[in-house]
Amino acid sequence: MAGLQTYLKKHTEALVKDVGIEAACEISGKSKATLGRYYSDAAEHTDRFMPVDTVAQLEAASSYPHVTSALAELSGSALSHDPDRKNADSSGVNSDVIALSQRFAMLMGEYQQSIEDGVISINEAKRLLRETVALQKVLIDMKLHLEEEAG
Repeated sequence: MAGLQTYLKKHTEALVKDVGIEAACEISGKSKATLGRYYSDAAEHTDRFMPVDTVAQLEAASSYPHVTSALAELSGSALSHDPDRKNADSSGVNSDVIALSQRFAMLMGEYQQSIEDGVISINEAKRLLRETVALQKVLIDMKLHLEEEAG
């Protein structure tokens, strides 16, 4: 259970940082301290999680549904995404294949840099995670384009 809590708290933190702490406070009506408690790993906050309505408000302003995605992954589910995202205006599968190959190359470049000394640091892991999420977004766009073409 502790791993599950840590996983959700990390994604909650990613959501708040994606939106920006000041903007997150304004959008949610919560203080910095309250938002911080939702992703704090301190013992006194282990049972505190962001309310689902706050998650929905912040994810509407974020670049990616961090917490919703984490919950879906934990249940073995997959997500569809908002078609108004940046990659959605590409012309179709051909553009997606190019974007996929570019994103994969970026991920491999980050991996190569990260593994050079034989150890992946926390900052390197965060960069790899960002690239992995970006790659995932391209794959979702590609999936939607393929479903559209398949009718």
